[in-house]
Amino acid sequence: MSRNKAVPERRLHHPDRDEIRLESVLSALSDPIRLRIVRELARGHDDMACIAFDLPVSKSTSTHHFRVLREAGVIRQYYEGTSRMSRLREDDLEARMPGLLSAVLGAE
Repeated sequence: MSRNKAVPERRLHHPDRDEIRLESVLSALSDPIRLRIVRELARGHDDMACIAFDLPVSKSTSTHHFRVLREAGVIRQYYEGTSRMSRLREDDLEARMPGLLSAVLGAE
């Protein structure tokens, strides 16, 4: 009897591009921690693991903030091994709300 079992692929819910709503995006970006996450993703050139962010909150609170951003359509997340990776959905946000992301990022 083999002990090796196939691990099912873990999938996270993301709204499709046409499901991204301005109200949800603005609400997600209204929190300073979530805005910090978005700014760090925008500065980076690669996707980032959630643990790579030096956030001044607990792990469970951090998970909540990433979920809010993902469900609003601001970020896309996927698993790479045991790490949950995050990527800013710049193209999708620009297509739905032209100029919003650059305005938010420029308002530091």
